[in-house]
Amino acid sequence: MQTLVTPIVPQLPQLLNTTPSNATWVLTATLLAAAISTPISGRLGDMFGKRRVVIALLALLLVGSIVCALSNDILLMIVGRVLQGTGLGVIALGVSILRDVLHPKRLGGAVALVSATLGIGGAVGLPISALIAQNLDWHFLFWLSGLLAVVALLLVWSIVPVSTLRSGGSFDFVGAVLFAIGLVGILLAVSKGGEWGWGSLLTIGMLAGGVLVLLVFGVYELRTSNPLVDLRIAARRTVLLTNLASITVGFAFFASAAVLPQLLESPTDTGVGLGQTLLVASLCLTPSGLVMFFLSPVAARLSAARGPRTSLVLGGIFIVIAYALAVGLMTEVWHAVLIATITGLGVGFAYAAMPTLIMRAVPANETAAANGLNSVMRTLGSTVAAAVLGLILASNAVVVNGHAIPAAASFQLCFIIAAVVALVGTILAFLLPKHEVPAVTASIPFVRAADAERVAVN
Repeated sequence: MQTLVTPIVPQLPQLLNTTPSNATWVLTATLLAAAISTPISGRLGDMFGKRRVVIALLALLLVGSIVCALSNDILLMIVGRVLQGTGLGVIALGVSILRDVLHPKRLGGAVALVSATLGIGGAVGLPISALIAQNLDWHFLFWLSGLLAVVALLLVWSIVPVSTLRSGGSFDFVGAVLFAIGLVGILLAVSKGGEWGWGSLLTIGMLAGGVLVLLVFGVYELRTSNPLVDLRIAARRTVLLTNLASITVGFAFFASAAVLPQLLESPTDTGVGLGQTLLVASLCLTPSGLVMFFLSPVAARLSAARGPRTSLVLGGIFIVIAYALAVGLMTEVWHAVLIATITGLGVGFAYAAMPTLIMRAVPANETAAANGLNSVMRTLGSTVAAAVLGLILASNAVVVNGHAIPAAASFQLCFIIAAVVALVGTILAFLLPKHEVPAVTASIPFVRAADAERVAVN
């Protein structure tokens, strides 16, 4: 879902008969919907059963895919992409389900493996999307996502046990609305600031308003009996530092996905670009996702032996090394492949560690909501990276055949900033407690869905 429309972004204004400004909402709408949906669906999963909420989100993903596949209009496309973005809440819920159904000894490896799919999905999805966009009608992109949603629905329905571990209570509608408004304000200001103008009244108003609403949200959450996000738990040292480190990892991961393709696809006339096609550029990033996937058992064993804190620190060090090398390695295709691979190595260790750190620090009935908030932090990091790095690449460019191409200094500055951000995340990881008593993990037995529903009713 995250890389699905990347190959057709330049053609979206023509394909949807709209302006370039309106076409950007095809990406922005999905980002906003995912950021809002993730913590809300996590809380609903804790309350009413994670499997049930996963199925509902996958159904929304399927409906959104069908809407997009049948759409030639910008409004319908945005509606479909919002539904697809809402479905991305399954990521945090999927990781949280592992805690419920697996023995604690198996949990670390499973979390690392599932977390790695975040990388491999985007890395493999991008060249597949490029192939479809270049050789078939672009609507097939969404029929493919719909097919994947159906497969996921059938697998979850038949394999994942019904959640019997439920917190109960009432849903915090007021908190959800305040959280959504505040988060949308901040994310819109960050993602659209370059287009609206960073000093414009709209950008400043969105940012200030979003921060103000989130402050009100915080006060309200501390006073309500069934909060959407338990801020007292979120303020614990382990949870807080892990979430802050997640912002830096999200930033660093997006930097690789945003900057390297531009470097690879820029024309060689500038003396900087490598002149590759979108498909070749996509294939160059694929090793990043593959190394995340195949590294997951190693990351799990390291976390089991030395603790997830060590994995997060090591991941941060790898990312810093990758971007430090990138400053001087920009002239060959294999340079980009090397940088993407080392970055994937670091992100793989970090992604394997962060959910485990969160789950060790929170009660079992808060797992999905806590993981949801952690996912939002990664999204926030990616959004900030898109705004900051996009501004840098656009501000120092050379014109070739009527097109503005980023200069060498722009790419180098992006890599330096990514390295500094990753270094900050590594320092935050060092500050995590070396030893912490894990919260109790409550595994549930694997039972037939009909039996579990009958027990829950009784």
